[in-house]
Amino acid sequence: MTDVLATIGNTSLLRLRRVVPEGCAQVWVKMEGENPTGSLKDRMARAVIARAEADGRLQPGGTVVDYTGGSTGTSLALVCAAKGYRCRIVTSDAFSAEKRDHMRALGAELTLVPSEGGLTTKKLILDMIEAARVLSQEPGSWWVNQLHNADAIPGYRPLGEEIWRQTGGAVDAFVHAVGCGASLRGVAETLRAQKPGLRVAAVEPAESAVLGGGAPGPHKIEGVGIGYLPPLWQPGLADEILAVSTADAKAMARCLARKEALFAGTSSGANVTAAITLGRRLGPQATVVTLLADNGLKYLSTDVYRSPAS
Repeated sequence: MTDVLATIGNTSLLRLRRVVPEGCAQVWVKMEGENPTGSLKDRMARAVIARAEADGRLQPGGTVVDYTGGSTGTSLALVCAAKGYRCRIVTSDAFSAEKRDHMRALGAELTLVPSEGGLTTKKLILDMIEAARVLSQEPGSWWVNQLHNADAIPGYRPLGEEIWRQTGGAVDAFVHAVGCGASLRGVAETLRAQKPGLRVAAVEPAESAVLGGGAPGPHKIEGVGIGYLPPLWQPGLADEILAVSTADAKAMARCLARKEALFAGTSSGANVTAAITLGRRLGPQATVVTLLADNGLKYLSTDVYRSPAS
């Protein structure tokens, strides 16, 4: 293997042992932090850039532009560094310093949009999108526009295939938090093609539970909960919406580190919290799969790992 992009995917699937209560379904987690940048977003970055190259939207020597909470930007920077493209990323102080530093280390040029007290809000997302749109008008630029880019969906289909293979088809439910919606769609559609009766649960911040019909609000679960329905969201895909508070997501992230030795971020904490909620209802004969979407090293400067033990 000579190309770093070939190392994306084929991540481990592990069963949780100590955080899952008695009487709950088996809960298995896909270790997406094993990808090169420590995030599942490596899968979509490779896919969307390959598609843009194939149809001519991205030309040799071109510039890749997008807005991001950090993980997508880091993944795009990785692929751009591997392929020789300039990378310009719009992000914010609402997201961890480690993510910004990682993007810069991979050669990305950052534009920072200020947040309201470090929180993710609808206004912040819209301001970031507009800043990226302006940058994308420069000659030679290609705008990923991740919230609208359906090319990301097939980038996640191998993830669904891996889950099916690693569980031997014994998966009853898939649980995952929604940012742009592409990863939930790519995985769930792939699994449902094999098992039409698969239960799918979408996860969102309780403080901004718009998928469930609630009002948008500020929260601190990075990478999810944009404050409005994502354009790639497919309402009929999920059987239910599970809302998890920022506090519970952070607490579970710390619990996973201390009890399972699994180091992940806040959206992963939300995923596991929701998977256990569903698993309690499904019972011990069922198997629930969710994702540890990224690596906890991305959050060391945040209060996720600076708060007292919970």
